[in-house]
Amino acid sequence: MTLNRRYDFVLLFDVKDGNPNGDPDAGNLPRLDAETGHGLMTDVALKRKVRNFVGMVHDEKPPFEIYVKERAILNKTHERAYEGIGKADLLKGDDKKRKGGDAVSEARDWMCRNFFDVRTFGAVMSLGVNCGQVRGPVQMTFARSIEPIVALEHSITRMAVATEAEAEKQSGDNRTMGRKHTVPYGLYRSHGFVSSFLARQTGYSAEDLELTLKALEQMFEHDRSAARGQMATRGLYVFEHDSELGNAPAHALFDRLMVAPTAPGMPARDFGAYAVTFDGQALDVGQALAAAPGVTLRRRC
Repeated sequence: MTLNRRYDFVLLFDVKDGNPNGDPDAGNLPRLDAETGHGLMTDVALKRKVRNFVGMVHDEKPPFEIYVKERAILNKTHERAYEGIGKADLLKGDDKKRKGGDAVSEARDWMCRNFFDVRTFGAVMSLGVNCGQVRGPVQMTFARSIEPIVALEHSITRMAVATEAEAEKQSGDNRTMGRKHTVPYGLYRSHGFVSSFLARQTGYSAEDLELTLKALEQMFEHDRSAARGQMATRGLYVFEHDSELGNAPAHALFDRLMVAPTAPGMPARDFGAYAVTFDGQALDVGQALAAAPGVTLRRRC
């Protein structure tokens, strides 16, 4: 079913004793806003988890293949598109890195039909074998913690070494020291947007939207690791407009959804330390209310 209205959403998730998104430029410390101390998680990291969830649930099969994935060679995937539209002959010889032509739009449409993340988030596919560019109908912001976080660093010990030379240096003690970074607790908030106009261009459907929202609800349940500690989606609040253009500005709706500590000044260590309200009203899971004329707010989880 084609989307015929606009959606905006607020995602709340938390981390306990883990590193939600390490910064490779800072020794893998949790990402931080240097001026405020608030924790950050990139939109790219959030989209990665959605991709992983969809790929796992649908076994990486069309129309739910994943374009950007581990060890992928993108130009090989582009070649599949030309084979899929019956124009593999254009890839021979000097035409292999062609930069235009009528086949590009056909290849682009083939990629949208077969790859969930292309029709959802968009992609630049004009590398080498040209499949054009796609603006995705679903976009997300960086996630930012509600309050400043504390980034802790721990020494850890592995009771083994990698080589015999290391064992000889330690006279058989065989220990390897390492470091681990964690956030004791942090509640993060990200905003998302869904455009029905762009959805029509990519073929993103109402069923795809439902799958995206389901992934946001459950993605942490299937992405466990020792480094990330305990992470969970704590709330997914979806604003559904009655029209394609929308019935209220997204920022005005987001500003009315408040997340505040219940005991200001005290360090938070669980989700119970915060209250989430819309215009002062707490919403139960599954509850819906009129957020504005032509806008319905639903709490999905």
